[in-house]
Amino acid sequence: MKSVPKECLVWTLAEQHEGKLKNVSFELLSRGRDLADKLGGKLSSILIGPALEEETLNELIRRGADEVIAVQDEALACFCCKSYSAVLEALIGEYKPEILLAAATTLGRTLMPYTAVKVHAGLTADCTGLDIEDGSGDLLQTRPAIGGKIMATIKTQGLRPQMATVRPRSSRPPESDPNRSGAVIRYGLGAILSGGGKIPAPGEGRTFVKNRRGISTGCLEEAELIISGGRGLKRKENFRLLRELAESLGGEVGASRDAVDRGWISYPHQVGLSGKTVSPRLYIAAGISGAIQHLAGIKTSETIVSINTDPDANIHKVADLAIVGDVFEVLGELHKRLKGRGE
Repeated sequence: MKSVPKECLVWTLAEQHEGKLKNVSFELLSRGRDLADKLGGKLSSILIGPALEEETLNELIRRGADEVIAVQDEALACFCCKSYSAVLEALIGEYKPEILLAAATTLGRTLMPYTAVKVHAGLTADCTGLDIEDGSGDLLQTRPAIGGKIMATIKTQGLRPQMATVRPRSSRPPESDPNRSGAVIRYGLGAILSGGGKIPAPGEGRTFVKNRRGISTGCLEEAELIISGGRGLKRKENFRLLRELAESLGGEVGASRDAVDRGWISYPHQVGLSGKTVSPRLYIAAGISGAIQHLAGIKTSETIVSINTDPDANIHKVADLAIVGDVFEVLGELHKRLKGRGE
């Protein structure tokens, strides 16, 4: 392997919400730790936003980071791409990391392409696999291509940092180790932008989204329960059954690629290699046969329940509970029992 910088840095971008770190922050540490160890370098977790308690920041250390770099200011309380990118660009210029990873969330999908252009770096989006190439030390970034029919491996030669977004729930977060220690470096916004960068005034150019606990967020990647429909639902109108059940259970509605291609439901609901990778506590597959691409997107779910009339359907082979039966009868009975429970 060619030599890498002595202080080779692998960065992962942490995310927070209402004073707590999002789970994707820890998932990325699992990926980053493996890459840093292969390069013999340091793993840093980068956090941009309002101030968090020291104990919260130290959890990133306990989960695998060697250090945490936190840029904290109330002006960063709500995500604004230009503001966050100005901070990230300044940090990259100061530290010069080799690799920068972010989750393929709304924040990551917005911030990373914008920042990649600003720092003249390459970016591979929606990766499902990451590795270090023997001999070159380059980051190998694997992602589905051609509608999920092949897995393409991409590398960025010469340009640094090597940037990638990673599918949420595509890896399990490492366990917290109370014996790990590391540095927490805090910056104020003024110190970071001393070169003349500007942050919009509070509320300027920002969109605020409020959510109440227990109400659907529309985010499949972070859902605890997902009920997905496939070709077995037969027509668009029948997805109403899934929406009603999801609302009753406090979950989200997903779909197979086949259902999306038929126009029964929109693409943001698609689960699988060409859609979203999910890992809920409960995944219910209603009328889904179980194509390889779909199974790859649900494999880390805690419990999978399949409903299909075909006893040989692939989905049954990965299910914890396989129901061989008519999807409409099963969903109807489930809805009836849930309704009875509420009365």
